[in-house]
Amino acid sequence: MIHSIPVFIGVTVIFMGGCAFMTGQAVSSTWRPLWQVLAYALLLGAADRFLVFALFGGPLLSLGGYVLDTAVIAAIAAGAWRATRARRMCLQYPWIYERVGLFGWRQRVTHLA
Repeated sequence: MIHSIPVFIGVTVIFMGGCAFMTGQAVSSTWRPLWQVLAYALLLGAADRFLVFALFGGPLLSLGGYVLDTAVIAAIAAGAWRATRARRMCLQYPWIYERVGLFGWRQRVTHLA
């Protein structure tokens, strides 16, 4: 499944995770839906498998490795998508929404006297 732990951390988590983070931000910044992030994560997972194969001699056609790598990449991309969406909602509509944590927002409560 995993060729080696340092290769997994270096290539999948750090390098491709950074690509996934930027992908999630880009998709969310253009107000596109989450399913597009997941489609891009499938492609990034394939690129990750190829890099592990080409640079470190890992197995290219490993279904378990592809699923694990793609799941990690998709989780990072989806988290970046949601955090960017929350930030954009509160920056673009500050009179309607306020920030609640890293991934959320809620409708602003206004008290009229």
